[in-house]
Amino acid sequence: MTMDGLRQAASENEAAPPAAAPPQRARLLYIDNLRIALTALVVLHHTAVTYGNIPAWYYTEPAKDGSGLLLDVFVMFNQAFFMGFFFMIAGYFTPPSYDRKGGRLFYRDRLKRLGIPLLVFILLIRPMVNFVGFEQFRDRLPYWLYYFVSWDAGPMWFVEVLLVLAGVYVLIRRRDDRRAGGKADGSAFAAEADHQAAYGPRRAPDHKPLRPGAIIAFTVALALATYLWRMLVPTGTYFPVVGLPTPNFLPQYASFFVIGVLAFRRGWPQTLSRTAGRVGFTVTAVATLAYLPVLLTSPDAVDGHGTWQSLANAAWESTFAVGMVIGLTVFFRERLNRQGRAAGFLSRHAFAVYLIHPPVLVALGFAFRWLHAPAAAKFALVAALALPLCWAVGYVVRSLPRADRVL
Repeated sequence: MTMDGLRQAASENEAAPPAAAPPQRARLLYIDNLRIALTALVVLHHTAVTYGNIPAWYYTEPAKDGSGLLLDVFVMFNQAFFMGFFFMIAGYFTPPSYDRKGGRLFYRDRLKRLGIPLLVFILLIRPMVNFVGFEQFRDRLPYWLYYFVSWDAGPMWFVEVLLVLAGVYVLIRRRDDRRAGGKADGSAFAAEADHQAAYGPRRAPDHKPLRPGAIIAFTVALALATYLWRMLVPTGTYFPVVGLPTPNFLPQYASFFVIGVLAFRRGWPQTLSRTAGRVGFTVTAVATLAYLPVLLTSPDAVDGHGTWQSLANAAWESTFAVGMVIGLTVFFRERLNRQGRAAGFLSRHAFAVYLIHPPVLVALGFAFRWLHAPAAAKFALVAALALPLCWAVGYVVRSLPRADRVL
């Protein structure tokens, strides 16, 4: 090419507009805000357990007055849906993360972003909170032996289950890819630990409205599955080593994760109408009123064992969970689909709060054990301090070198 030709080509290149950058995908701010709310519910849930009548926490002060019953009711309503909602959000972000990273990279990323916090909790945080139960064994065995005998993952059981579900999702996708004659490219799963997965999909989902009949059918199937499951795994069953505190809810956790995957592929959150949100909240109220006579006359309805009361409990839990998920999804999408600096801060540090809230709550419990007050009053006091303190500690933890790459 001549010198004149080179100058002409350079001139054309300078004049040509740059290649259009891929459009920035809108962040799903209402899901970020949902995660903030659910994380706050985790902190409040364990604070209520601390001062209620359910001794299922590292530090507890069993209630000595009737207000402890109110805390137990809060725990029951919360337990009916909030962890299932976490699993559904995780499932929703599974397909885009899988598509973007591929199976091997995806699962390696899951092991880093979920496995490292799990190890941090077990090896560093758990010894700081597990000593309370050691008092009754102090004369019989050393702490190191008690530590291993009482092994569990605490609240990080959620992460353990997510890792299992991630592995199952990878295997299913690879099998489907092989059947389709394509390249098995991997997996994607835990949205809570994947900040980037909060952006829109690589390819747009097929928007298929969620029909009322399908919602009803799923709710009935979940209720029956829960009822049958609790014949084998009644409420109060504890899986040692794994440390899963609520294995009686596994049908809900697994099915909500699957529904989350389908919700992404079919664009269900975007197709839910405002009327569907109102109906969701209304159904939860009606189901609760219908279930109250059973609960008040048969407190053991929550236990399982195949009784008709257990079937009523499973029906209420399933209906309540589905209604709350639909209602809250629409409410946050319509009313809370924006973020300022404060909400952005809360969102960035939500997973860190989930990780570090146990020592914060135990420390506050010890700090106020001298205070003689009604259970509900101590709950309100500690909760008001715990929420901002958890986010402050979460900020400090994420400020450690490279911590933000995991949390």
